[in-house]
Amino acid sequence: MSWSERLKELGLELPGVAAPLAAYVPAVQSGNHVYTSGQLPFVDGVLAATGKVGAEISPEEAKGHARTSALNALAAVHALVGIDNVTRIVKVVGFVASAEGFTGQPAVVNGASELLGEVFGDAGIHARSAVGVAELPIGSPVEVELIVEVQ
Repeated sequence: MSWSERLKELGLELPGVAAPLAAYVPAVQSGNHVYTSGQLPFVDGVLAATGKVGAEISPEEAKGHARTSALNALAAVHALVGIDNVTRIVKVVGFVASAEGFTGQPAVVNGASELLGEVFGDAGIHARSAVGVAELPIGSPVEVELIVEVQ
């Protein structure tokens, strides 16, 4: 089964690629790796939420936003090389805009990791960083970037 077929089986559709907010591109390929820029939880071109996790945004809500951000990162990969050319997810980096004292960043970024596991199975097992930050662009609660190996 191809990855695009797997997405359909899961009832998922890759969105359009989010327009960059500054001077960068959504993804670049170097050799057999694709590096995505940080992706925010845009849905139909609109940021799904703003605020800090542990204050305005609950950890469970943020986990869903991390999932959306990962789906947006996959859209950037797909637009560059085609989703069916992915051979494995190498690394996920998740940033979480965190209220003071919030330390649940790993659970939030699980939203991205779990999505990648659902779609890619064993090829979705990856290295990861989950980082708490004071602020993210345009008030986003999360940002996710991927390193993906392609054929």
